[in-house]
Amino acid sequence: MPVTLYNRVLYTMRGSDNGFPSHYGFCAKEFANENRNFHLHSSALSFHNVARSSIHDFFSLLSLAALQPVSNSVDAQREAMRKLSFLAGHWSGPVTIVHGPGEALHLTQTEAVEYQLDGLVLLIEGKSTSADGKVLFSALATIAYDDASHTYRFRAYNDGHYLDTELSVPANGFSWSFMAGLTHIVNTMHLTGKGEWDEVTEATVGSNPPHRSVDMQLQHQP
Repeated sequence: MPVTLYNRVLYTMRGSDNGFPSHYGFCAKEFANENRNFHLHSSALSFHNVARSSIHDFFSLLSLAALQPVSNSVDAQREAMRKLSFLAGHWSGPVTIVHGPGEALHLTQTEAVEYQLDGLVLLIEGKSTSADGKVLFSALATIAYDDASHTYRFRAYNDGHYLDTELSVPANGFSWSFMAGLTHIVNTMHLTGKGEWDEVTEATVGSNPPHRSVDMQLQHQP
């Protein structure tokens, strides 16, 4: 409470010796209490007004955000993803997979490629099947463009494992690589003059020459 009111309460509580009737002390205390209640009520109103104003400003910002046009970054991502449009569709053809000396597998590879999220993500599902139709290898991958770093991201999932790495996108092709211990694995794809999907995977250990582990040539299916 204000100091003046506090002093008046002290003085009047001493009784009539100070020239004030004793009952005035109770009046002064009641006035002080009312004054304190007034300040508390005012503080509550001030807090309520500030809170209401803050909430109003928050929802105003949300409304403005909803009225904003589509972010330019989304347009940039979609435009960058168009460079990979040659991959869209269904592909099929022979693939050779080599695990080691004399262990080559000759299978049929299929790749189903389609855009998702209105062109922001490219979804790729690959399967390697044997002559009897048994699926021996399968993988699911996504490609997206990060406009903040100006890079493509390649994420692949296979048999409980995953890979997240940068994707290079030259004209009519792509490549990605990663390190697995001392082994450097590089995967390169390009579209041939005949419109075929030609892709190879090579592994290099230390200073040894690269070893080709995957070689496939796919044709676009109608």
